[in-house]
Amino acid sequence: MYGIDAVLLADFAAPFIHNKDSLIDLGCGNGIIPLLLSTLTKAQKIAGLEIQKASAQLAEKGVMANGLENRISILNGDMKNVAELFNKHSFNVVCSNPPYMYLEQGKTNPDSAKAIARHEVMCNLDDVIKAADYLLATHGRFFMIHRPSRLHEIMLALMKYKLQPKRIQLVFPDDEKNANLVLIEARKNAGLELKVEKSVYVYSAKNEYSPQIQAVFERLKASAL
Repeated sequence: MYGIDAVLLADFAAPFIHNKDSLIDLGCGNGIIPLLLSTLTKAQKIAGLEIQKASAQLAEKGVMANGLENRISILNGDMKNVAELFNKHSFNVVCSNPPYMYLEQGKTNPDSAKAIARHEVMCNLDDVIKAADYLLATHGRFFMIHRPSRLHEIMLALMKYKLQPKRIQLVFPDDEKNANLVLIEARKNAGLELKVEKSVYVYSAKNEYSPQIQAVFERLKASAL
């Protein structure tokens, strides 16, 4: 199972990923973003880094079940030790759907695996962006989905590591609620121009997926054929 977050991030990133790009998903969980991007793009080198062994094993099983061993590799490791795992500037694209919540924010899930996925238990925002900076080649692209409430921190952290925000897109549950997600693209050592894209609304008035989200799934379905 996977949430709409992964689908939105993959769809947001895919049009900007080229055939010869090498990409990595930081905190890949069960590997859904590498799998989605293997369908939506023709990138031949896709990696996933996951700190939780059980999740990494599930991701590996998913790769094998889809016969994608030649395109996707999964590594069980800590992004805070990324310099010990990968060469510097070895990827053109970095993606991440990191934990959204501060460690002390809200009730921590008693299931430690879910707590790590949702709260900054094993890594924080700075760790993710620092790892992206290390991994990205010059002018490489970093794609992330997060909470709008932390947008100011995200922008400061990106600028700290010379990852220039280039595109942002707010995601609303529907047209009556505030935005609860934000998609961000940053580029390493790029210019200052920032594009704010048309907002995404997940559900329509009838509590069904909006035409925008239906179009996302149609693109995914078409690319899988």
